[in-house]
Parts: sequence; structure tokens; C-alpha cells
Amino acid sequence: MANDLLDNKGRGEAGWSWPAIHPEGRKYGIVVGIVSIVTALLAWETIAWPLAFLTLGVLAFFRDPERVVPQDEKAIVSPADGMVSLISVVPPPPELVGEDSAGNPGLGSDPVTRISIFMSVFDVHINRAPVAGQVSRLVYVPGKFLNADLDKASEENERQHLLVTRGDGVQIGFTQIAGLVARRIIPFVKQGDIVGVGQRIGLIRFGSRVDVYLPAGTSPAVILGQKMIAGETVLAYLGEDKLIEGAAQ
Repeated sequence: MANDLLDNKGRGEAGWSWPAIHPEGRKYGIVVGIVSIVTALLAWETIAWPLAFLTLGVLAFFRDPERVVPQDEKAIVSPADGMVSLISVVPPPPELVGEDSAGNPGLGSDPVTRISIFMSVFDVHINRAPVAGQVSRLVYVPGKFLNADLDKASEENERQHLLVTRGDGVQIGFTQIAGLVARRIIPFVKQGDIVGVGQRIGLIRFGSRVDVYLPAGTSPAVILGQKMIAGETVLAYLGEDKLIEGAAQ
């Protein structure tokens, strides 16, 4: 199904398949799997069975399914799987504000709407570009490993800020944040790269969070507690500002 064009008139082909395992996770799965087999051969069943389940868990964590990405110029798609845990108006990260050392423009300093998406260990951890454009800034910041569900994790945890500039000049900033269990942010892109909407841009190992900063005049098209699917769920439509309500059931 990769790169196939599908639409709401029935064009294209849809089908289920086992998701691929990202290469970053294969090495861990192989190591744990070998240890599981060795312990089984040694008849250490009390250890072998938990290790066998751990092998499956590791492979499931690094699964990398295909996604159907909306082809709408106004859409900002979710960069992460998970739950919308916070929606707030805050100043953008200082790392993304103003010109960089090369004179490239960044975000303004005025407060903007931030959508925080919390990823549990059960979610897919491959992150994707929310819009198409150029990675005009990428800044890694070392830090703590607080619970990623906390608001202060945005300022205190290990994190990586990215700024994608669209062809029309609109800039979307977002931040990968390491969490209580997550200990490494792995980038797939570098500054200057051109990315497509929904393109894989990195992963965070073992539970974490992604913050997205919306441009002025754009409000979320999602609500607190809503489940996100990276590359598919539309977080917002550029220039649209309206109230959306929902009820937990």
C-alpha cells in the first residue's frame, strides 16, 4: 500500500498486513530472542518464557506500520501516536524563536497553542512530519527524565526541537521529549532536509511525548483525551479557529 493514492470515492486498494519492525528494534529483538532460546535449551523454563514474551514486546514496540496520510494543504497531521494530554497557550521554545546563527528566521515570541501528545509503551514510537517542507532548525537539548505527562517536561526533560518551514513560509515547530522510561531520541533527518507530510523523522525509545506548536490564528481540531494516529489524524487546519467539544463515553 506504500505510496498508493487512496480517496473517499473508493480509489486504491486497502488491506491488512503485519507491520514492519524498524531496524533500530531488530537488534534488541534478536538479542533477547537468542537469550530466550539459550535459556530454553538449558531447561530454565521459568526464565525462558518471560524472555520469549519480552522478545515479542520489544518487536511490538518498534513496529512501523504504513499510514494513509491526508493530502490537504491546510492540514497539520499528528507527528505521534498517543493521547492528547495537554492543550495550552504558552510561549514557544526559545530554541525555535528568532534567527539562528546563520540568520534563518524562526518562530515569533508571542504565545501560541501547544498540543501535547503522550505516547505510552503500547503506542507506535515512530514520529512523523506534521507538514511538508524543509527542516529549517533541529536543536537537541540534554535534560532530565521526568514523567513525560507532566507539563514541566517540556522545559526540563531531554528533548529535540524541530522547525519545518513550508514552501509558503508557514513554520510549524514541534518537540520530541524523552520521558521517565525513554532514554534516547533517535533522529532520521537533519537540518536542511526536505520532508513530506507524514514522513518518518525519528523515534523515541520506550515511552515519551511530542509537543506541536500551532501558528497564530489556528486552533486544534482535536480535544483532550483523543487518540492520535501519527501521519493520519489531523491536529489542525491552517487558518481555522473554532471551538470543538466532545464527551467521554
